[in-house]
Amino acid sequence: MRKQRLKLSTTHIILVSFMAAIMIGALLLSLPISSADGSATPFVDALFTATTSTCVTGLVVTPTVASWSVFGQAVILILIQIGGLGVITIMSAIMIMLHKKMGIGDRLLLQDAFNLNSLSGLIRFVKNVVLGTLIVESIGALLYMTVFVPEFGMRGIWISVFTSVSAFCNAGIDIIAENSLCGYALNPMINAVTCALIILGGIGYIVWWDVIRLIKDSRRKKVRFFRDLTLHSKIAIVATLVLIFVGAALIFAFEYNNPLTMKDCTVWEKIELSLFQSVTTRTAGFATVPQENLTNASSILCLLLMFIGGSPVGTAGGIKTVTVAVLFSSAFASIRNKEDTELFGRRLTKEAVSKAVAVTSMSFIIMFVSTVLLSAVTSASALDVMYETVSATATVGLTRNLTSSLNTLGKLIIILTMYLGRVGPISLALAFKSGKEVQNIVKNPTEEISVG
Repeated sequence: MRKQRLKLSTTHIILVSFMAAIMIGALLLSLPISSADGSATPFVDALFTATTSTCVTGLVVTPTVASWSVFGQAVILILIQIGGLGVITIMSAIMIMLHKKMGIGDRLLLQDAFNLNSLSGLIRFVKNVVLGTLIVESIGALLYMTVFVPEFGMRGIWISVFTSVSAFCNAGIDIIAENSLCGYALNPMINAVTCALIILGGIGYIVWWDVIRLIKDSRRKKVRFFRDLTLHSKIAIVATLVLIFVGAALIFAFEYNNPLTMKDCTVWEKIELSLFQSVTTRTAGFATVPQENLTNASSILCLLLMFIGGSPVGTAGGIKTVTVAVLFSSAFASIRNKEDTELFGRRLTKEAVSKAVAVTSMSFIIMFVSTVLLSAVTSASALDVMYETVSATATVGLTRNLTSSLNTLGKLIIILTMYLGRVGPISLALAFKSGKEVQNIVKNPTEEISVG
């Protein structure tokens, strides 16, 4: 009897690779060498930390700065980098460095991992992604050192590297203090560098290369910058700018007279705090203002910003800016009784609209079920629970001080939510990409229904 070879689909490989990274990280973090006091960490806490690191979420049950040794922090940093770039990308980069030949199966896997439409230039794309990431993170670390080295001495170098990688990967984990970046809320350098890293990581690599392409082209011909961008880049850039500045303006208005956040600040300081809050909700997870001190209006706004997240093929989570743009365009097209969905003078495919609906629906279901389950095992307010579950689903990392008080069941719920929030939409997108349309010879009859 011939043995059948087990073949895993791209979706299964990505799901298993993320799970494997999480489990290896959890085992390492549970060792005594990983904890600050030399004692073994309870496995559920190690698993939570490994999951939040690999899924670049940032929710932590214990303060990272006080709970983990340098070895433990190094494990967390590696998991963040793996989670930000993706396990498949890391593995492919290692193969390239070792001059290992990549077969068509490896290339297809990479193509699906990045959700790209072509195999052309795939190896060069991976090289550019890894190199670009290292360059940006290195520049961020050097800029952070101008603040952290004078304050912490040589330890400031490690803090700078850790914070830069965490910010670029939109992880939001830091080893500075137990209250995130609240101690640097009005530090211009920390604010500017962190926001820049968050935006660069979250805007997506496709936009990077598109902008670089136009900069190169401008040396030999006239370039109309925005008009010559691809449709994807136009949507990602415009949606990102609108969400950041509209979000900041609304937070500024909602928090202007809040004595717990900005009431005693100058106008410029209020702008600085509002802008950072709007940027960090794009799945970054750093906080310069305690989230539990925000007004209800600001908190609800942040729920929406967190759920949307960053842009595709980047380090951010959420349903993505392009997804939201497609959904709104499709809705307006239906309202205007137009057959086609259009953006910036281009017609969108029906597959893009269907994928946007599916990804949003899946993320909403994950968030809703998680909210119900967490509400059943905790006595926290509905707003605090929703903030936690949306943050976990969209891999943000912001919390209204609930994470540290979760019981074991609550931790397990958030662990599963973070994992599904990270790999669920990716898997669904791959299913759309690789799925083959089934041609039915016999089709069921069509019947009209009332919608809305």
